[in-house]
Amino acid sequence: MRFTPFIAALLAFCSLAATAQSAPPVDDLTNFLHDKGLLARLGEASTHVTNQASELVVGAMGFLGVPYRRGGISADTGFDCSGFVKSIYEQTVGLVLPRSAAQQAAATQAIDRTELLPGDLVFFNTMRHAFSHVGIYVGNGKFIHSPKPGAEVRVEDMAGAYWAKRFDGARRVTAEVVVTPVR
Repeated sequence: MRFTPFIAALLAFCSLAATAQSAPPVDDLTNFLHDKGLLARLGEASTHVTNQASELVVGAMGFLGVPYRRGGISADTGFDCSGFVKSIYEQTVGLVLPRSAAQQAAATQAIDRTELLPGDLVFFNTMRHAFSHVGIYVGNGKFIHSPKPGAEVRVEDMAGAYWAKRFDGARRVTAEVVVTPVR
């Protein structure tokens, strides 16, 4: 999964690509892209990135109801917040993220909240220090996470009073954040 700034711009451009594929080219850039067959390729790249984000979100949804467990990293025993995120990224897209929420924040690219796409990470200050909680953005202002002892993996609204007050920032996972697993 590569959510680089280039890919983000590419996704925005893909709506033009889809339109340009079904209509005659309207400007020099569109004409050039059309003549070189690049509009079709842009549409394919958009579909690939969108499919990976969808797989990640669908994969995460498959763990709804798994209990919270401090230090947990598996569905069998339970997840803590960062263990959940780490596990989902490894299982669905093959990227190995650092273990803790703070390490995940440090290893990922900061983005504005308005740039959030499904699969991005959202961070919260829940323990009186920055980046103490992490979840995966699923779209429409909602995120999935493993919240706290006694709770289960669930989807919540970021606009809820508790989460809105504690929002610490959004981050995008890029291929550059992959870390080598410790053996």
